[in-house]
Amino acid sequence: MKYLHTMVRVTDVDASLRFYCEGLGLREVRRNDYPQGRFTLIFLAAPGDESAQVELTHNWDSQEQYGIGRAFGHLAYEVDDIYATCQRLQDMGVTINRPPRDGRMAFVRSPDRISVELLQKGGAKPPAEPWASMPNTGEW
Repeated sequence: MKYLHTMVRVTDVDASLRFYCEGLGLREVRRNDYPQGRFTLIFLAAPGDESAQVELTHNWDSQEQYGIGRAFGHLAYEVDDIYATCQRLQDMGVTINRPPRDGRMAFVRSPDRISVELLQKGGAKPPAEPWASMPNTGEW
């Protein structure tokens, strides 16, 4: 058996690609448009690791605001520098819901409110401001 991907529905492809690609650093590995079904599938992966992918599903005509089921927890990514990643996301207007106060873990949400956990590669960095004293915001 081989793990392939996790699918999340998105309402705004551009905003989602900005978050996942520009913000998190994933890259698009393939895209398939299905005009007959009026949807697009976009597969993203971390650079150098295409074995675990996120599939963004965009239903062209849907105006639905997708709810988050309680059974789904979050996506998780290991990052080279948690502080730089959080700063880049914050500069893009993303709320850091659970700041990396411990230098190891943070949580953010995608434009469609998918919870994303960020973990520092190789162990915690020394606590640093503004993260060390930043409170939690919202939910993750």
